[in-house]
Amino acid sequence: MKKFALVVGASGAIGNAIARRLASDGWSLYLHFNQGQSRVEQLASELMNEYAGQEFLVVQADFASEDGADSLAPQIYSLSAIVFAGGHSFYGLIEDTPVEEMSKLWKVHVQNPMRLLALLSLKLRQNEKSHVLFIGSIWGEAGAAYEAAYSAVKGAQHAFVKSYAKEVAYNHILVNAIAPGLIDTSMNKHLNEEEKQALFEEIPLARAGKVEDVANLASFYLSGQANYVTGQIIRINGGWYI
Repeated sequence: MKKFALVVGASGAIGNAIARRLASDGWSLYLHFNQGQSRVEQLASELMNEYAGQEFLVVQADFASEDGADSLAPQIYSLSAIVFAGGHSFYGLIEDTPVEEMSKLWKVHVQNPMRLLALLSLKLRQNEKSHVLFIGSIWGEAGAAYEAAYSAVKGAQHAFVKSYAKEVAYNHILVNAIAPGLIDTSMNKHLNEEEKQALFEEIPLARAGKVEDVANLASFYLSGQANYVTGQIIRINGGWYI
């Protein structure tokens, strides 16, 4: 039987890398996007050509809206894993952060993921083992100036992982989060070269991580080789925060 995983945010750099790695592991995928339709359709086409025996379905929903999860859930059928890799960030002082941005951050990172799990939990419980994996953030643990609102919702995401893991352990659903540090993606486009070098000096491995680093770790936690791990926030940050 085919095993299906939903990758929320497959149009983003990390989501794209995770989708490619899971496809190579034999997963059939629901590839979710909000605005990056062409990127996801191109990804689905490439994966269908490379893995003819698997299925790759493109699904759409706006997680910044109140009913994002409710619009996505009916598009999902068989399901063994969900990876929440969707993202939205805001860089600025808290007094310069609009209420609309605070609300959007909450809906994208916390409210709609929780709601989607409420709607899809029955499908996950039907498997001998299922997985829920969040792509969290170093800032959800360490906090970041100029990204206080983003740090807050990532912290909430981490707290939810720990709580939900206990709630569904009896149903053999494993719930974890990967907390990346500095990863080379467009989310860091606000940093100039001098600022990047300053950050590299703070990171023991002296570089940014690659999206493939995150994808490889996601692959491991969905592989069946980590089935005694749940409720954990797994750090992948080059030693930046220990």
